[in-house]
Amino acid sequence: MLQPANRDTAAGIYLPLTYVRAMDPDATVVIYPSDHFIHPEEAFIEAVRHAVKAVDLLEDRLVLLGMRPDGKELEYGHIRLDRHLGAYRAHALWTMGQFIEKPGSQMVQALGEDVLWNTMVIIAKVETLWRLGTKVLPSMMRLFETFQPAIGSSRELQVLGRLYERMPVRNFSFDLLEQVPQEVADLEVSGVMWSDWGRPERIAESLRRIGKSPVFPPELSGVA
Repeated sequence: MLQPANRDTAAGIYLPLTYVRAMDPDATVVIYPSDHFIHPEEAFIEAVRHAVKAVDLLEDRLVLLGMRPDGKELEYGHIRLDRHLGAYRAHALWTMGQFIEKPGSQMVQALGEDVLWNTMVIIAKVETLWRLGTKVLPSMMRLFETFQPAIGSSRELQVLGRLYERMPVRNFSFDLLEQVPQEVADLEVSGVMWSDWGRPERIAESLRRIGKSPVFPPELSGVA
């Protein structure tokens, strides 16, 4: 699936979601970032399966996977936890008190200790995501509503190209998650190492933590 243009992460999520919705509006979807590191994978997949079960019980919320901070990282989204809902084995389920994408140092301190890092792994019913998009990003969602009937037709790509000429640039974290904390539950994942590999030094650090040595030059990793 190819977007005609980059319109940031909200459109990047809702375009494939439009296809899923056209095929199965009752579907449950899992959204995975493509550049993250997870170890061990089996424990992570178990947590995702538990999140799918949570969505079946909390159909009006999306579930966001979070990790307890093991350091200071201002470029990660931060989740302030609110009410404990229960547990799935070692993984705790919470309501979200506040979501802040890339907070500054003062904001991190103000959030307190009941905080998770946002992995951006999202589990939800298609219609829950669609409802939230319609609520906070109505102009973008109207375009995808217009596109859905064209899926599978001879004019699909033509319609999509025209829509992307008018597609607003919206960020899923800033423009949606920050606006609807009351619509989100957080599954605190335990027993899993996670890192956003958006920086070379994070790649090097993750490899070292699992006993591997980076094969790229040290100057590229930012770690001597």
